[in-house]
Amino acid sequence: MMDVNEIREYLPHRYPFLLVDRVIELIPGESIVAIKNVTVNEPYFNGHFPGHPVMPGVLLVEAMAQAAGILGFKTMNKRPEDGSIYYFVGADDLRFKRPVVPGDQVKLEARVISDRRGIWKFDVKASVDDNLVCSATILCADRKV
Repeated sequence: MMDVNEIREYLPHRYPFLLVDRVIELIPGESIVAIKNVTVNEPYFNGHFPGHPVMPGVLLVEAMAQAAGILGFKTMNKRPEDGSIYYFVGADDLRFKRPVVPGDQVKLEARVISDRRGIWKFDVKASVDDNLVCSATILCADRKV
């Protein structure tokens, strides 16, 4: 549904911090399903961990937040170029179930829980091969740049 070129229109992130490769399903105001392909050339694998590469958990949370950000921007029909930015402002009930390693394709899912005065609440999860790897409730703030 969205390739990386269109994703870059809705997220201000760029390499090496753009963590969403494709959007495969999006229902504005409701939910999104996106993909992050994890490859051994990711810059963080050199130090996390040498000989046993594991995707840092904070980057997995960031990937889920980026998917939620795309959903928020598409729902509001806004883009960063319009002077709006989404800040990740909190996470509750964060759980990691298993490591993500090179070769994994991570499915990122976000569902809108609420939107009040520019503070969005999302239920997010990440899975590999239909196995849950991470879940949380996250908060994002829509602010003018």
